[in-house]
Amino acid sequence: MSQPRASNSLAEAVKEHMLRDDAFSKLLGLEIDEIGAGYCRLHFTVRPDMLNGFRVLHGGVTFSAADSAFAFACNSHGRQSVGLTVTIDYLEAGELGDVITMEAQEESLKHKISVYQIRATNQHGNLLALFKGTAYRTSNEILSLPNQ
Repeated sequence: MSQPRASNSLAEAVKEHMLRDDAFSKLLGLEIDEIGAGYCRLHFTVRPDMLNGFRVLHGGVTFSAADSAFAFACNSHGRQSVGLTVTIDYLEAGELGDVITMEAQEESLKHKISVYQIRATNQHGNLLALFKGTAYRTSNEILSLPNQ
């Protein structure tokens, strides 16, 4: 796990802006623990309605939570970013009651493209999934966007 980061006021403001109307993150019960430039750590608890037919965490929930961590991290610099490509490797299934942590770390930040690695772990530190996301950085400043 990477070292803790000091909170960044721009990243915090962007997080608040993004969360204002983010019904899906609320539906998943995502709680953001730490945010900074190019970084996000969040967690959620696996509920019964998140399980698949084999009674383990549905891969779509894992993917969605990782995608949210990716979104918070890649938008944290204040420029609206959109995913270009993402991949995920599922290594182990989460179980009912698990507390799953998603930690997004920026690997590369260029003028138009940024790349992130997201690690999904449970409360025991077991690695459940590895997610890689590449984002396109638009020229739109997030906090100057009109309210939608």
